[in-house]
Amino acid sequence: MTTIRALIAGACAALAMAGPAHADWQKIQQSGGLKVAVYNEFAPFSDKGQGIDVDLAQALAKKLGLRLNLLPFPAGEELGDDLRNMVWKGHYLGYGPADVMLHVPVDNRLMAANPQVVIFAPYHVEGVRLVRSARTVPSFDGVDSLAGKRIGVEKVSIAAMVMLGEGNGKFTPGVKIYPSAIEALEKLKAGELDAVLATRSEIDSVLRGDRAFPVHDIAFQRLPRSGWAVGMAVRKDDTEMAKLLQQAMNEMAASGELKAIFAWHGVQVVTP
Repeated sequence: MTTIRALIAGACAALAMAGPAHADWQKIQQSGGLKVAVYNEFAPFSDKGQGIDVDLAQALAKKLGLRLNLLPFPAGEELGDDLRNMVWKGHYLGYGPADVMLHVPVDNRLMAANPQVVIFAPYHVEGVRLVRSARTVPSFDGVDSLAGKRIGVEKVSIAAMVMLGEGNGKFTPGVKIYPSAIEALEKLKAGELDAVLATRSEIDSVLRGDRAFPVHDIAFQRLPRSGWAVGMAVRKDDTEMAKLLQQAMNEMAASGELKAIFAWHGVQVVTP
């Protein structure tokens, strides 16, 4: 977790060095609402107005004494597009920007490439895991145990990229592409797949610790072994609101409220 701690330290330093700015926070207070951007079709975090990030947004708004104005949006081709559209500029079609965006990777390279925003308050560490059917894959000794097996992945995902490229494509014939990891995991439960490569949170939310589906931490060359932290982003000058949001997140982590929000959706929070 050393790399993640370094990223968090960098985010905190950036927040501390930013100059004071109160105007936007005053406008938000006067409006009475907090506009929070969350990804659409992103279960278990945000999908059809429900999920971990939706509940988290509601809790943050409540702590700030505001009502929640949720802004679900579709993911762009790059994270920089999402930060531009939902944090500091707004989309050319007219929606956004929000006051804060959730589920933003706390990443030094992302921060450097997007100086218009501050990324802070990491609240979860995500990672990719492999889950298998104990019935059809009774023993597991690394990824080679999946040779000839049916492996589900989400389209246009890091899991799909990794699985299709592993072993110079040796697993490609067995890889099945689904619109979402959740759908792939449901197929695994139904016996239509032998394994699924997905994020830890996606696996938790669908399988909820079912011992018939063991979960494995596998080292893939293209994936960070320690996972990646996700937090939130605001415009660089919105330091007053950032400090209040950071304080609210700290309180939720300390009180157990953050853990409870994740647990409600069957997911174990992994704090940085």
